Parts: sequence; structure tokens; C-alpha cells
Amino acid sequence: MSGGASFSHFSRRDGELYIEQVALNALANQFGTPCYVYSAAVLRDNFDAYSRALQGRDHLICYAVKACSNIAILQLLARRGAGFDIVSVGELERVLLAGGDPAKVVFSGVAKTASEMRRALDVGIHCFNVESAAELEVLAEVAAAAGQRAAVSLRVNPDVDAGTHPYISTGLKENKFGVAIEQAEAIYQRAAALPSIEVVGVDCHIGSQLTDATPLLDALERLLALVDRLDELGIPLQHIDLGGGLGVRYRDEQPPTADAYLSQVLQRLEGRPQRLVLEPGRSIVANSAVLLTETIYLKQSGDKHFAIVDAAMNDMLRPSLYQAWMALENTSASDAPERLYDVVGPVCETGDWLAKERPLRLRSGDRLAMFSAGAYGFTMASNYNSRTRAAEILVDGEQVQLIRERETLADLTRGEHLLDSV
Repeated sequence: MSGGASFSHFSRRDGELYIEQVALNALANQFGTPCYVYSAAVLRDNFDAYSRALQGRDHLICYAVKACSNIAILQLLARRGAGFDIVSVGELERVLLAGGDPAKVVFSGVAKTASEMRRALDVGIHCFNVESAAELEVLAEVAAAAGQRAAVSLRVNPDVDAGTHPYISTGLKENKFGVAIEQAEAIYQRAAALPSIEVVGVDCHIGSQLTDATPLLDALERLLALVDRLDELGIPLQHIDLGGGLGVRYRDEQPPTADAYLSQVLQRLEGRPQRLVLEPGRSIVANSAVLLTETIYLKQSGDKHFAIVDAAMNDMLRPSLYQAWMALENTSASDAPERLYDVVGPVCETGDWLAKERPLRLRSGDRLAMFSAGAYGFTMASNYNSRTRAAEILVDGEQVQLIRERETLADLTRGEHLLDSV
């Protein structure tokens, strides 16, 4: 595909772009644009790559729901044996609706409320990834009031630079996540002394879109040193959670495969009894999907060419928020002259753009496919400018299923109320 990126289960046939066995233009005709289209085969392949790499090792793969939370996609992964990493009670309810096993759920996030904790305890989640000493005390109170013991894994901040975008770097001291590794032993000792808390593991997540495994392996070494110190203090751990963060190829990045990365992890864990827990999100879902959009107008301003499309920053925030580069292609072969286009949306913001200076052959009415749209695409969508959110479609071979209806104009004001009197 364009820009040097490659995406399995996407192909061209007689100039037309296909996802698995279905033409993307046919989906645009049927469901309208903008819309998200996912490949079930890619989702299975990416999840299974982790499973194969860990074959023979006690493990739990907890898909990070925040990456893409559609209940049909969660259902597909649950049927493959996935656990889930959640950061809100809303994500927990999605997992339950999708048939996910609560005993395979880890609850992350820096601001869990007492009501969220109660709900998670009631359904029997695997553990809480506690991110502060204050959270630990609240959880202990909630569990005691419920007559339960809460399983806890402390999220440790190893102060490792992931070398990624600052907005998705989470493992440095200045980041809000986790507890400093220097404070961890004291918090573990406090947790072990609380009768309503059961210490079960250690957790770490240093950032997202890592294309080099070195920071992840550095973080693991620091975790293992902590595990050994805790064992000496009489606090043995049942699992080591390395989080997620493995990058994907958007353009010309060459991140390690799940197998290459995990072979190095397993070498370092050899002889250790702890279960390995992982929280992959982007690496499972990112390259499973495209965002389809239609070209509304072509506009020239001086030497600048704009392709104004019907998708906007409210549909796909990543370029505007992270300055993310995502491959973009015409869904059909075109004989239009090639020009460098800025691809922009209808939202009333200068920051509303999807791509800049892309060589494209376009005419008004042409559809574009934006690749790598599965992760942090729809989940970050909004109704800004009172725009309805897009439909989501899942393709499995020749089968097509609408997994989220396009919002209607009535949906925009559902729950709002006019004044009783003025």
C-alpha cells in the first residue's frame, strides 16, 4: 500500500480496493461515508500471533479495550480466549455485554471511583492495577465493606523513556501513571498488611507505538529486580504484567513482531514461576481497519490543493492530536492528474486535517481509504460541530455485518431538555 506500509487482507482487483473478499466502494455505497470497516481475519491473525508466541507458558492476553471498544470486536476476541484491560466501568460493561470473562479482566486507570471498584468486585475481575497509595486505601475500604478481598497488582513506573510521542509516553517520572519504582516496596508492604487486599502481581506500561523492544525489555529488568526484592520481603507475586505498547507499521516503521519481542521476554523469564500478563491494544486492532471517506470538493488556493472530504477530526483525531501519518488511497484507480493534496474535513478548525501533501489522483466523488484506522479511531470520535458519529462494519471473508449504526440527527440531542420556562 502507499507510503511503503503493508496491510494483510487488503488488496486491489482491477483497480478496486478490497478488504478480504469485499470491495470497499460497495460498502461505501451500502452504508454511506464516513464509516469504519474492520477485517475479522486481521483481528484473529494479530491476536493469534501473541497466543502462538506464548504457547507453553502460563499467560493471559488482556486486549486493551480503549484502543477499539465495539462490542462485536470484543466478542470476536473473547471467543479467541482474550482477557481484557479496562480503564472505566463503561469498558467493563462492554466486556460483559460481549461475553468476556470477568475473571480475565484487569482494571487499570489512575482515577477509579469507589462505585467502579464495587462493580468490578461484584462481577469478580482478575485484579486491579492500582496506580497510587491513595487508591489502594480506598480499594481496601470498598472491599472490606463488601466482605471481599480485592486482588491487586501495583502499576510501577520504571522511569524508562519509551522514545515515543509525549502524549502516549507513560513510563517517566513526570507522567501521571503508576507509582515510582522507588516507592513500590513500601506500598506493597502496606498492601500486604491490609486484610481486604490480596497482592497478586506487578504491572507496568511505559507507552504506546514502541517500534524498538529495548525500552520494554529495560522495564522488564527493573520489574524483575523488584519482584526479587519483594520475594525476600515475604511478598511473592503470582504474575508479571508487562502492559502493551508494541508498535505497528503506519508508514515505514519496522516494529518487532510479537514473536520476536516475546522470545526475548521469555528468555528473561526462564525459570520464574509467575504468569505473564500482557495488555496489547494497538498491535491487535490498528491495521485491521480503514476509515472510508468521500471527496466532496477539490479546491485550489494559490499553489495549494485541498481535497475536502466528509470525514473530519471528530471522526479521526489522531492526525490533529498526534500529527499522526496514516496511509491514504483512492479506493478506485483514477486517470485524474496526480497532485499533492492536503486532505481536510468539514469541521470549523484549521486543525481539522487527515493528511498533508499527499500525492493523489482525485476527482470529486472519489472515495478514500485511510489505513491503520482501527486503533484510537472511533473510540476517540466525538460529536463536535454537531456531527453524527460514523457507522462501523465488520467484514469476515464475504460476510458483511453492520456492528454500529450511524448516529442520527435525533441521537445528537437525546438526553437534552429545553427549559421549562424562559
